Amino acid sequence: MGAVRRIALDAMGGDFAPHNEVKGAVAASRLFKGSTPVEIVFIGREAEIRASLKDVDTSGMRYSIAHADDVVTMDDEPSSVIKKKRQSSLYIGVDLHKKGEVEGFVSAGNTGAVMSTATLLLGRIKGVSRPTIGAFFPTEKTGIPTLVLDVGANVDSKPRHLYEFGVMGSIYSSHIIGNENPRVGLLNVGEEEVKGTEVVQQAHELLKNSGLNFIGNVEGRDIFKGSADVVVCDGFIGNIVLKFGESMLGFLKSKIKSYSERGIAQKLSVGAIAPTLKKVLKDIDYQEYGGVPLLGVNGVVIIGHGSSSPMAIQNMLLRAVEVVEKNVNNHIEAALNSPSTP
Repeated sequence: MGAVRRIALDAMGGDFAPHNEVKGAVAASRLFKGSTPVEIVFIGREAEIRASLKDVDTSGMRYSIAHADDVVTMDDEPSSVIKKKRQSSLYIGVDLHKKGEVEGFVSAGNTGAVMSTATLLLGRIKGVSRPTIGAFFPTEKTGIPTLVLDVGANVDSKPRHLYEFGVMGSIYSSHIIGNENPRVGLLNVGEEEVKGTEVVQQAHELLKNSGLNFIGNVEGRDIFKGSADVVVCDGFIGNIVLKFGESMLGFLKSKIKSYSERGIAQKLSVGAIAPTLKKVLKDIDYQEYGGVPLLGVNGVVIIGHGSSSPMAIQNMLLRAVEVVEKNVNNHIEAALNSPSTP
């Protein structure tokens, strides 16, 4: 790419776009490390982006703007982007990546639309049957999350797909999270090999005979325990687990607030442990992890929540740069096309 690493940001994708995208990008620009400078390419309605840029300090920040008239909404059908919304920030951003003008694409827009557009335009890494979306879950081991995949890209996975998810997740966990020889578990209704559907049992056999550090079946409770570094499942189950997990932060905050409103004594007791509670709840805030990686496409794509805060946008951009710098896709291709691959 040359002397500057360029990352495209869908400035119109989130619920609070482009304000949160701009603030998050500015924050990220202060944290980029490495010898290669990073330029953020804002994709979207230029006038709105420039208006938001006036509210922040961009001194020392490398950025450019690629104008896009249209916006993909959360109500748009994922398949409609290619046909009807080629002037959208989403399409233009992914297309820039396809053309090699940027090295990664980040969006807090319509997840299905990002996944569909990226898969169709960028194609798949050699050896990948289906791309997968992964998400990080906090664990009892402070600072060491569990990567669960798939969490929504594929609702009817075959055994081979689940095996590939394990390979891609293991590589991502190793190179991005820093887990040496990551433990891979298969999400099931019990630990015994005979448990689960025929698809899961066949996937178990593939994973067991692979070169992965496969520890066998794991159950839902093992995710937060950190029993495995990578947990594999189909997207139907994974998305349910993801949405349930994301609801926990709001649930706990609601219960704490309700308790504190019972009386002065309760309010004082909550106030006394407020700093500790804040630190604990921070560990289960999805925004600390930013977005989720779309693994298996021939490019670097990070997808975030529509409600992503500036901090989440910041972390998504940092993650995109890290994935590029550590050549995650090259490692995935090598692993899935080696002579020892089942």
